[in-house]
This record gives sequence, structure tokens and C-alpha cells, in this order.
Amino acid sequence: MAAVWGHLSHALLLQRGHLFGWAPVFLGIGIAIYFGLKTEPSLWIYIFLAVLVVLCLGCARWTGSTFSPLATGVALILIGVILAGARTHTVSGPVLGWRYYGPVEGRVVDIDRSSSDAVRVTLDRVHLRNVAPNRTPRRVRLSLHSNTAGAEPMPGLIMGATAHLSPPSGPTEPGGFDFQRHAWFQGIGAIGYTRVPLVALARAEDGQTMFAIRMALSKQVQSALAGEPGAFAAAIMTGDRSGMSQDTLIALRVSNLAHLLAISGLHMGLLTAFVFGAFRYGLALVPWLALRAPVKPVAAALALVVAAFYLGLSGGNIATERAFIMVAVMLVAVMLKRRALSLRAVALSALIVLTLRPEALMGPGFQMSFSATAALIAVFGWIQTSRLPKGPRPLRPVIAVVTSSLIAGLATAPYAAAHFNQFAHYGLIANLLSVPLMGVLVMPAAVLSVCLLPLGLDWIGLWIMGLGLEWILGVARWVAALDGARGTVVSPGAWVLPLLTLGALCLILWQGRARLLGALPVIAAFVLWMEAERPSVLIADTGGLVGIMTDQGRALNTHRGSGFTALNWLENDGDPATQQDAAERWTSQPTGPGGISIIALRGKRQAATLTECRDNDWVIMDAPPPDTVIKTSGCVMLTAETLRETGAMALYDRGKNMQPRVVTAREVSGVRLWNTPRNRKAVAAVRGALNQ
Repeated sequence: MAAVWGHLSHALLLQRGHLFGWAPVFLGIGIAIYFGLKTEPSLWIYIFLAVLVVLCLGCARWTGSTFSPLATGVALILIGVILAGARTHTVSGPVLGWRYYGPVEGRVVDIDRSSSDAVRVTLDRVHLRNVAPNRTPRRVRLSLHSNTAGAEPMPGLIMGATAHLSPPSGPTEPGGFDFQRHAWFQGIGAIGYTRVPLVALARAEDGQTMFAIRMALSKQVQSALAGEPGAFAAAIMTGDRSGMSQDTLIALRVSNLAHLLAISGLHMGLLTAFVFGAFRYGLALVPWLALRAPVKPVAAALALVVAAFYLGLSGGNIATERAFIMVAVMLVAVMLKRRALSLRAVALSALIVLTLRPEALMGPGFQMSFSATAALIAVFGWIQTSRLPKGPRPLRPVIAVVTSSLIAGLATAPYAAAHFNQFAHYGLIANLLSVPLMGVLVMPAAVLSVCLLPLGLDWIGLWIMGLGLEWILGVARWVAALDGARGTVVSPGAWVLPLLTLGALCLILWQGRARLLGALPVIAAFVLWMEAERPSVLIADTGGLVGIMTDQGRALNTHRGSGFTALNWLENDGDPATQQDAAERWTSQPTGPGGISIIALRGKRQAATLTECRDNDWVIMDAPPPDTVIKTSGCVMLTAETLRETGAMALYDRGKNMQPRVVTAREVSGVRLWNTPRNRKAVAAVRGALNQ
């Protein structure tokens, strides 16, 4: 034991000066632990954790420098749990607990577009008929499906409509994307749709200024630059994607160019780099200033102001906020005459983001952004220190672009595949043909158009910008149309990404040859991914959709309805088939794991045809069963009411003549603030019946 502690002490001493990069890692571990809990911690647990934090920091301060990093790391893990819990309670708000139909009034605070290409509005200051204020969600999100023109959604406008509302839905399958949690942190307590025109009731007295500016600029851009290039330009400049069509979005995703659409690190970096360079060289042209003023720090400060305005203009979502923090850290480093691009700057940015929004850790944006940035800095740093040949001077920019695109693509590919179940085979080609144009033409033209806007000459910059965007859209459509452009992959298990991330971080952050040990968890992660097991049967929480795994892929019991759930199931299977294709695989008498008979009934008419439920029958329906049904003790009957309490359900094969292993979404997600069931006794009763 003494020898082990001796080796550990020596290893930590060798890392002196390089341990700060591990601070966000330990903080993130604590946040991940919180979100992985099955029950919500009580106040006393948080108090106990706070005491432990003080003790750990005291040990780090008074026990010497050898093991202080370990004590500090434990303290950061505990702080991560506390931060995530505090954030969860801070954003707490009412969530609609039933289906609602009636008048909905509220103030427009966001406008976007749904996956079905419908305009979607988010309302706050919500009023619902006969619903007490303390039970009314702070925000609701409505998709507008009306065919009749009504009032145009405007920033800050008080609007009303008769709408259908329901609580945010849970995961489409156990362990899947948790929209309830996502909506909780956005403050959305109900989602729904309306088929009637919106009615303008009043303009808010304190209308949202930046939101109004953003939408006005978006409208101006799309009026001056028509079609998809104008919608693309509006998305880049203001974050408003409501003008983008689904066909264009799909082409950008399949070609791995969707990151050009979101206002994230690339856009913020290109914008601030262009502004910083313009200010720096512009000030340097004035000899009196160049000789007397700190031109470089002043240019960095002015670029930071522009970046802050861009953040406010874009709506300040998590991706843009994260990008701004990273850029701000680097610009402040320039002002303080420190290295702007270093792993310490990336670590500081991650610490700030995780402190402000701990939930960002669980999203693909945070994971992909920081993995790409850390990999680029680490690899280019290694190239610089290893003194590799840089190639002919005229070709160095091309080599740099190719290398950076390759590194960023490799670093983000596992996370993109894990979250979106697809990867672009020709993404490198598409990025090489598009990303340089964003830097040298599109973003400078965007800045030029904003500068010329007061003079009414913004069309000049937008025309130049349109040329570049036309090219990028053409590349996206060309690449997306190539054979095999989109590859699919099965969803990984719960431990795949954590193992992959920790291994990659060890390779990047650890100093010395021991860093090569980080390759072991990376290899283990890919092995686990290759052996990922998919459920034999999936049952939606509405009871209206059932999917059974067959030799041809998953078979679905219906060719329409529950389209979002069906798409998610097929994507998680790594199956490129459509819902229509999957429905054609369904047989009249499907058999599930263990030889059970699956009987899926949709609607009241099909439910009324049920006369008996025998041993080894699993009957799934989205309507109440008839009172005359004859049931035996071995019958399992799942209705919409039952599944509403358990959430989506998955059945796994245990072998021949053995009852399947049952996993429910509620079991995996646990009982948390964002998904607390209305009747916990009902959950326990259903679970007990399934295990009999």
C-alpha cells in the first residue's frame, strides 16, 4: 500500500502546473452523478455535501501539496452535485399535469419552427381558463397549424388562441432523450398546438428589446436576400431559423454542415477574429495611436463588446452563450497579455459554463464544442512542439484547414453519432469546401451589411453574403445526394460516452507516457458500443405504437401517427427505414421475446374487438378495454392509463421460454423534479404486476 501511495504521489508531482485542466472534469463528474440519481436529494443531503466540501478544501489546504489535488478533486465533484441541484430548484415551475383544451393567452418570447415545418411560438405570462396561477406553467410552446392567416407573431405581443396543451413528454424509450428534463430547464411547462388563427390582444408594455431587434433584422435580411440563402443568412446573423425549410436542414445535417447554421463557436470565433483584426489593423494605421496606445488590448476589448452584442442579438441560447464565454476568456487573455489559445483557457470556459448552466453537460452542444476545441489545441500544440515539417508556404493555409477539419471531425464524430445516430461519410469534403468560405467571405460580409444598414446599403453586404451561402447550400445538397452520404449507427449504452470521454481527456490532459493508458477506456467504449443491445419490443407511453425487432429490422404496428416516437426508435436502432417501411414488416400475429404473443390495438374500435386475454398474451392499447374481456392470470394488459404512469416500456429477451426482462422509462429516469408521477403507488402496482 505504501508503494502505491508513493507512486501516486510521484505521479501527481509530475503533473504540477497541468492540473487546472482537470477542474471542469471533476465538476462535470459531480453534475453527471446528480443527473444520474434515481431520486431527488433532500435538503439535508445538500447540507451534508456542503460540509464535506469544506472538509475537503481544508484537507487540500493543510495536508500538504502532494495529495491536495485529490482532495480538491473530491470537493469539485461534491460542488458539481450541489450546483446541479441548486440549478434544478432555481428553474422550478409549474408543469401541466393533464391534457388541456381551451383558450391560451400569453406574451410571445420566442419564434422558431418545428420538425414538421410549422411555425412555433413560446409564450410567457400565460393565462389558461379555470387554471389557478400557481398551477399555470410559466411558459408554453405552441405549434401553429392553422391554414387561415391570423395575427403575425411579433416579439412581446400578447396573443391568444384556442389550443390543445399537454405536459412535456417523457423519453420515447427507457434511457432515451429526456424531453421532460430539457423542457424543465427551459421553463416550458406545457407544449401543444392550435389549428385556429392567432389573435393579437395587446402589445406588452415592456416588450423585449433585443428580441424585437433580432426579429426586425431577420425580416430585413430575408426581404433583401430572398429564398433559402436569405433564411440561412438570418439564422447566422440573428439565430432566427423560422425561415429554414426542413429539406435544407436535412441536407445540412447529412453533409455535416449543420454546425454552420447554429450560432456557436465557429461563428463567434470568426466574427470576433474579423472584428479584432479590423480594429487592430485599423488603429495601427493611425501612427499617433499606434505609438502611444495599447492597440492589441484595445482591439480585443472592442471585439468583446461586439461579441456581447452578438450574444444578445442571437437570443442567448446555450450554444451561443457557451461560445461567447470561450471567446470572452480568450479575448480577456489577450488584454492581459496571456496565451489566448490554451487548454487552461478551455478549462476556464468549461468551468464558467458548467457553473452557470450545469444541465449543458448532458447536451450534445457542450460535448461536441469542447471536444473539438480541446482536440484542436492539443493536436496543434503537439505538432508545434514536435517540430513537424509545415510544408510549402503557399500550401500551409490549405494544410491547416484540412488538418483542423479532420481533427474537429474526428473529435466530434462519436458524440454526434451517439446523440443523432448518424454520421456523414463525406462530411470532411463538405467542410473543406464550405468552412473556409465562411471565414473569408460570409462572416466579413455579414459585418459589412450590419455596418451599412443605417445607410440603407446593407444589400451590398448581403449580396456578397448570398454568393457564399448559395455555394454552401449547393455543396450541402450535392454531398447529401451522394450514395451512402448518411451512415447510421445504433445508440450506445449508458457507459459508452463517459468511458470514451474520460479516456480522451487522459490522452489530452495527462502529462507523460502514462497518458497512453487513456486509450484503454476509449477502446473499451467502442467495444461496448459494438455490442450494444437493443430492446426486442418497444411500447410507447401512449399505448398507440408498438415496435418488435425482426430479422429485417424493427416492425411497427402502424404506418402513421406517433411519428416522432417511431422516428426515434428507428434512429436508435441504426435503421434508416421510414415509418411506412417499418410498418410493412408487421405481421398479423407477432411474437415477442420468450414466445409471448403481442396484441396491439389502436383506437376504441379495435379495443372493442378484444374478447379475451390469455396466458402469455401482452395486450397493448391506447383506449380503455371493454368490460366484457375475459382475462386469465397470465395475461398482461397495458393501457394508456397504465403506460402514462410507467412511461415508455422496453422488453429484452432472456432466452427461450423465459419471460422477458421489463424496463420502464420511469425506472431509468427515476423520480425527479421534472418527472414526478402523479400517483407513485400506481407505478409500484404496475411494476409489481409485470414482475409476477
